[in-house]
Amino acid sequence: MNASTTLIRQVLPGDLDRCFAIESQSYEGDEAATREKIATRIATWPEGFIVAQVEGVVAGFINSGAAFQVEMADEAFKEMIGHDPDGPQVVIMSVVVHPDFQGRGLAKQLMTEFIARMREMGKVRINLMCRERHIPLYAGLGFAYLKPSESDHGGLVWHEMALDL
Repeated sequence: MNASTTLIRQVLPGDLDRCFAIESQSYEGDEAATREKIATRIATWPEGFIVAQVEGVVAGFINSGAAFQVEMADEAFKEMIGHDPDGPQVVIMSVVVHPDFQGRGLAKQLMTEFIARMREMGKVRINLMCRERHIPLYAGLGFAYLKPSESDHGGLVWHEMALDL
């Protein structure tokens, strides 16, 4: 894919419906965030929410929150409860690419840009939970495997990883 056709930018309020559609199509069952949660994340910390736009269409995104203390299994944090923009630690909530755009390296492009933006903001650590099949992707970006998560979000098994900036 031609890199010039992909733009990675901060989310805009008008991206809400497309981001919700991508989230709904890409995650299994209860794993997907509601439209309200995505709207809250856009409104609360747009600096921690980036989208990949391919030929004018939002194809994927990453959203997150920041905190001083991170408890990865905390479901309330997904609604930005406890988010503090000054917090040195970042928690990624979604890394998602629409099925039509998967297999093109967009998740890696998004993550690379996200890591750079968090470094520029002076954050010290990025935390995430992922499914087992995604561990190699994040390990390849420098994330260390921490442990199986206590979270059973969506009734699924999760693994905690972190990248010290």
